[in-house]
Amino acid sequence: MKKKLVIISTHPIQYNAPLFRKIAESGNIELKVFYTWSQAKEKVEDKGFKRSISWDIPLLEGYDYEFVENVAKKPDNKKFYGIDNPDLIPKIKTFNPDAILVFGWNHKSHLQVMRHFKGKIPIWFRGDSTLLDYDYKTIKELQASSFQLPAIKSYLLFKARTLFLRFIYRYVDKAFYVGTHNKAYFLHHGLKAEQLVYAPHAVDNDRFADNEERQYEAMAKKWRRELGYSDDDFVVLYAGKFEPVKNLEILITAFNQIKQQDIKKLHLLLLGNGILEDRLREMSQENDLIKFLPFQNQSQMPVVYRLANVFCLPSKSETWGLALNEAMACGIPVIYSNKCGAGIDLKIESNPNSIFSDNLKSFQSVLDNFITLYNSDIDKLANNTLAHVQGFSYEQVIHTLSNSFSTLGRH
Repeated sequence: MKKKLVIISTHPIQYNAPLFRKIAESGNIELKVFYTWSQAKEKVEDKGFKRSISWDIPLLEGYDYEFVENVAKKPDNKKFYGIDNPDLIPKIKTFNPDAILVFGWNHKSHLQVMRHFKGKIPIWFRGDSTLLDYDYKTIKELQASSFQLPAIKSYLLFKARTLFLRFIYRYVDKAFYVGTHNKAYFLHHGLKAEQLVYAPHAVDNDRFADNEERQYEAMAKKWRRELGYSDDDFVVLYAGKFEPVKNLEILITAFNQIKQQDIKKLHLLLLGNGILEDRLREMSQENDLIKFLPFQNQSQMPVVYRLANVFCLPSKSETWGLALNEAMACGIPVIYSNKCGAGIDLKIESNPNSIFSDNLKSFQSVLDNFITLYNSDIDKLANNTLAHVQGFSYEQVIHTLSNSFSTLGRH
C-alpha cells in the first residue's frame, strides 16, 4: 500500500518541482503538495533579479498539488506573517497523510501545521540553513574585538536565536539534512543525530546532461564564438543575481588587476541582472576581459554553463549554492567561497582545491590551480566533476523518503 505524503511549500520552485514529479512517479508514495503563497501561482516577483519571473520549464506537471488561499494582508514569502492559510490544516486532515514534510518553518501557516500535527502525524522537515554566517559574525567577531559592546550584542543575539530555534525544532520528528554544514546546524539547534537523515541537495541532473549528438555543447561553442571567445580562451562564469551577497566585486577586482598583455586567454562572463548591475558595469567598463549577459531562463541554462571553462560562486553567504550542482551536471568544474553551504560536500578530492576565502589572494590561487590542471588534463577534470555530482540526485532523496516511511506505523 502506498504511503501518503503531504509537502508544504510556499510556491513552485524550479529546483523542487522536478523532485515532486519524480516522487509521484516512483509508485511508492501518494503525494500531495500544498502551496501556501497563492499569489505566486502565475509568476514570482523576484527582487534579486529586479523582475517578474515566469520559468519556462513546467513546474506544475506530473504531481498532485493545490494552491491554498493566502489571506495575509501583505502577502510575502520572506515574512513570517506574509503566509496565512486558514484552510491549510483542514485540507491536510482531509488528505489524511502518513507524514507531513514542511519546507521551512518561518511562515505563520507552516509553523501552525507543525504545532497542530505534532504527536498526531510525523512532522518531517527540510531546510538548508548553516552556521557559517553565525560563526563569522558572532563568535569570531567577539573574540577579535576583545569583547567590545557591538560584538557582545551580536553574540547575545546569536545565543537568543539559538534558544528560539531549539524551541521551534521541538516540533520536528525528523529532518532531512542536505549536507555537512546543514547537519551541524540541526545538531546545534537541538535535534538529535537519530532524528537526522541525509538527503542531499540536488538538481535534475538528467536535464543538464547532453544528448548523444552533444547538442548543448555545439550550441555553447556557437554562442562562445558570437561572444568573441576562441576555443583556447578560458572563461570564468558567474550566473545568477547581481546583489551584494553574491560578492561579484571580488571577481571584477581580480580581473581588473589582469593586464591584457599579461594574459589574453582569461575572461570573465557575468550573466544575470539585479540591483548591482550598474555598479558592476561601471567597475568593468574599461576592461575588455569582462562581458555581461542578461538573465536567461531555465531551458537555456544547460547551454549557459557550457559557455564556461569553470563556474564560480563567490558569495559572502549561501546556504548551499545549487548553481554549483547545475554546472557540475554539465561537466563544468566549479570554484566557490568558503561561505557556500555546499562546502566540503561538493569538493572533489582528486581535483585541486576548489574553495577560496573572502580575499583576492585566495581566489586567484584557486583559479590558477584550476587553470593549470585544466590545461594539462581537461578530460579528467570534467569526468571527475560529472562522476561526483551523480552522488547528489533526486533518486537518492526519494530513496531516503521511502526508507523513512518503512520505519512508520499507520498513525
